[in-house]
Amino acid sequence: MKGLVQLHHLIWLLFGFVLFAQPSLNAQNIEQTDLQKKGQFSGSFDMNGNWFIKDEDIGASGIPQYDEGLFGIEAWLNLKYRISGFEVGMRFDFFNNSDLLNPSDVYSMYGLGRVYASKSIGKFDIMAGYIYDQIGSGIIFRAYEERALFIDNALIGGRLKYSITDDIQLTILGGKQRNLVGWGATNWGRPAPAEWNGDIFPMYDSWLYGGKIDAFFATEDYSMTFTPGIGVMSKKLSDSQVDGLENALGTYTPEDFIECVPYYTYAFSVYNTLQAGSFAWYTEAAYKTDDTFYDQFAPHLLWTGEEVDGKYVVSPGYVIYNAVNYSLGKFAVSAEYKVTKDFVFRADPFATLNRGMVTYLPPMARVNTYRLTGRYAPATQDLGELAGQLEFAYRPSRKHGMVLNGSHINTDDGVGLYREIYFEYTWKRPRKSTLITGIQHQWYNQDRYEGKPGVPIIKTITPYVDYLWIFDRKKSLRMEVQYMHTEQDYGSWLWAFAEFSIAPHWIFEISDMWNVVPKKSDKKNHYPTVGVTYSVDSHRFSVRYVKQVEGVVCSGGICRLEPAFSGVRMTVSTQF
Repeated sequence: MKGLVQLHHLIWLLFGFVLFAQPSLNAQNIEQTDLQKKGQFSGSFDMNGNWFIKDEDIGASGIPQYDEGLFGIEAWLNLKYRISGFEVGMRFDFFNNSDLLNPSDVYSMYGLGRVYASKSIGKFDIMAGYIYDQIGSGIIFRAYEERALFIDNALIGGRLKYSITDDIQLTILGGKQRNLVGWGATNWGRPAPAEWNGDIFPMYDSWLYGGKIDAFFATEDYSMTFTPGIGVMSKKLSDSQVDGLENALGTYTPEDFIECVPYYTYAFSVYNTLQAGSFAWYTEAAYKTDDTFYDQFAPHLLWTGEEVDGKYVVSPGYVIYNAVNYSLGKFAVSAEYKVTKDFVFRADPFATLNRGMVTYLPPMARVNTYRLTGRYAPATQDLGELAGQLEFAYRPSRKHGMVLNGSHINTDDGVGLYREIYFEYTWKRPRKSTLITGIQHQWYNQDRYEGKPGVPIIKTITPYVDYLWIFDRKKSLRMEVQYMHTEQDYGSWLWAFAEFSIAPHWIFEISDMWNVVPKKSDKKNHYPTVGVTYSVDSHRFSVRYVKQVEGVVCSGGICRLEPAFSGVRMTVSTQF
């Protein structure tokens, strides 16, 4: 811990040095015109504001925001400075009455969400602070930020990159993973008490170390290229984490008791991308040694003799992933296949949901962007998944195009999770209009994906039409109509949307999501949205009145269940 605190102080020392030394550096190089040597400052600011207006008819009530807070805000200010191969950066985070951490509770906190410094020295690139990186596709390690899901699992530590040759690079990194939940329980960003001991880093107790070697090879005429890689990641649990596990296991019956909790877990992966003309094939295989994790579906025998689901287990795990793409003129095909078994790899064995994830497992279903086709999205299953996806695309001319996609996802022991068949047709009239129409069929295991035991499998049929009418170079109108037929969950839905754009500044939108055949109530509730967006240069402002039904929000296969929302949402985004 002291080492990380000293690292934090060192980063700030370097940051201050660069800022205050800038005038003298410019004086020494006053005749130089190279922008890199003069230094470059950049930044961005993003803010979300929510005004909560209670609506008990749609379930937008019963949480503090509707009863007390009424207004919530999240804001991020990024600053970055570069000079002569040296870069320093910081991000200030602010949350007040936010529902991002827990959609059913209030989160308020402020402080430095990220600080880092890096320097390129010949073949070396050194970085310290909050690090975002990944190994391969991220299966054994991915540190990233996804604000919509309140994920920020940056690695707090150091990273060293070394270019062995122009085509082979070695990366070594290590540290601890950031813990956003713990951030709210510390003095991070607030005045320190008299007994403050320097423990300002909100992070999980376990240590993470790893590395990778990435390479590039090609035939003499570059008709075929290879980008292979190999990676390793290790996790060492702290004494307090192991003690906590042993205390929990001490309540188990002899049939479920685990004698030895491993301190160390290692994960390995090999990966490669083969490119040959119009053919591309990415493959990755990963293996994880024994690790202690919670299996919510494993049978657990209580002392009373009753059997329930859920217990801690010790098991290795593996993932095999392949993605193939081939295009030939007007025709293209892509296919993905993934096998997952017990690949739960978290920085803390007690972390749940999207917390403490060291790994990132690629999603195996189409990323649907329309409101109703994207309503039921399958989250990746790290306990076990056998999944495949196949897509055909055909574009006979510049005006016409078709896409046919199918997904099939089961658990590793054969329990059905998700099925999807999706067809889309596009017709374009250049500089005049674009018509997109299609139909989707889904089969969605809501019990497994949303933790709602006993509910039936959701089956949907969703046709849709999306039409863009271009009036002139500045004005256009886009309209959508979607209908979801289902006899499960909330029942059937009708969605209508219109967006009028006046380039380059204005976008006006209005929509309504109507529960036309309700199953959970007698009311055919409406969920309208009315909004306006204004853009100028690199600045964007929007305000919208929103009513939103309870549902799953996903990004790249990582999902979370959000409650209903009623109120006004405002956003600000700018770069400088």
